[in-house]
Amino acid sequence: MEFITDILGWMPIILLAAALFVLPGLLTIYNIVGFFSYKRVKKIFKRVVWFVTIVLGSVYSHMYINAMLNMDALWSDQLYNDDLHQALWEGGVPSFIVLVCVGIIGLFILCIRKTSQLSPIVIVLCISAMYITAIELIVYCIQLAKEPICLPLMLAPANYLIIVMTIIREKIMEWNENPEHQSEVYNKEGALGEINRLLIKAETWPVFALVFMIPLLGILLGVMSLFGQTPDKVIRTWTETADWTFSTKIPPQNLTMDEHYLCTVAAGGHPEVVKPVRMGERHGHRVVVNRQLMIANAFENVLEEKTPRFHRAVRNFYDKYGFPVADYIRPHKAACDITYFVMKPLEWLFLLVLYTVDANPENRIAVQYLPKRK
Repeated sequence: MEFITDILGWMPIILLAAALFVLPGLLTIYNIVGFFSYKRVKKIFKRVVWFVTIVLGSVYSHMYINAMLNMDALWSDQLYNDDLHQALWEGGVPSFIVLVCVGIIGLFILCIRKTSQLSPIVIVLCISAMYITAIELIVYCIQLAKEPICLPLMLAPANYLIIVMTIIREKIMEWNENPEHQSEVYNKEGALGEINRLLIKAETWPVFALVFMIPLLGILLGVMSLFGQTPDKVIRTWTETADWTFSTKIPPQNLTMDEHYLCTVAAGGHPEVVKPVRMGERHGHRVVVNRQLMIANAFENVLEEKTPRFHRAVRNFYDKYGFPVADYIRPHKAACDITYFVMKPLEWLFLLVLYTVDANPENRIAVQYLPKRK
C-alpha cells in the first residue's frame, strides 16, 4: 500500500517529465515514420499529430529559452557570467514572425483541403510559402548552432521540415491518383490555364515552388514595408546581434558576477546606488568592485591575520548562507540595492575595526581585489 501511495505522490512529477522529455521524442519519431507511410495511418490522425507538434514545439521552445537561457539583452548591453545576448535582433523579430506564419498558413491550407479542391497554382504557392518558413528556420538553427546549450531549440524546426516534406509527398501522390488530373478536361484557356498545363505534372511542383517563392517573398516584403519592416530588416534580424553565428556586433566582455553576494551587489545593483569604483579580480575573474566590498574584504583580511580560527568559523557561516542570498538577489537590481543599504551598518562597523587595529587602513582597503602579480 505504501508503494502505491509513493507512486501516486510521484505521479505529477512523472507526468511532467514525460510531457517535457518523452512526448517531444515520440512526436519526432512518429513524424519520421509518417513520412514513409502514406496510407497506413488515417490522415486525420496524422494532421492532429502535426498540429500538436507545431503548437508544442513553439511552446516548449519558449519555455526552454525562459528557463535555461537569458537571451533578452541587446548586443550592446553588459552581461555577466555565461549570459547571452539576443539571438534575433528585436527590430527584425516582426519580420521573422510573419515569414514563419506564412509557411504555417500554407501548410494549414494543404492539410485541410484535397488537391481536387485546389488548383496547381494555389498548391505551388502554398509550397513556396512553406519553403520561405523552412529557410527562416534553417537560418535560425545555424544562428544558434554556435552554442551547444541551444541544440534542443532545433527539434521544433527539424519536425517542421519533416512535416513539410511529408505533405509535399502526399499531395503529389494524391494528385496523381486522380484520373481527372491527367485528362484534357482539366486544362483551361487563358494565361492561368497555360500555367496549369505547365503544372499538370505534380512531380514538378517542388521545383516550380522555388521559382514562385521569389515573387511571393517580394510581395510579402512589400507589404511588410508598409508597416515599417523594411527588407533590410530581414537580414539585420541575424546580423544586428552578438555571440551568434551571423552576428556582426562586438559586445562588451562579460563580467563575472561572483557567488560572493557583496560582489553580486557591486555588479548587479544600480550604479548610482551601489557606486562601483573600479574593476577588480577575484578567483581569476574580473569583477566590479565598490567601496563596501573592499571594506568587507579588508576586514576579513584582518580577521584572518589576527584570529584565524574565528575567521574560519565566520567564513563557513558566510559560505553556507551567503551563496543562497547571492542566488536570490542576482537577477534583481532592486534586491541588490536593498542589500547594499542593509549592509551599511556592518560596513561602518568593519571600518571602525580597521581604523582601530590597522596603522594604514586605507592602504589595506585600496589594494583589495587588485590583480595578483605572478
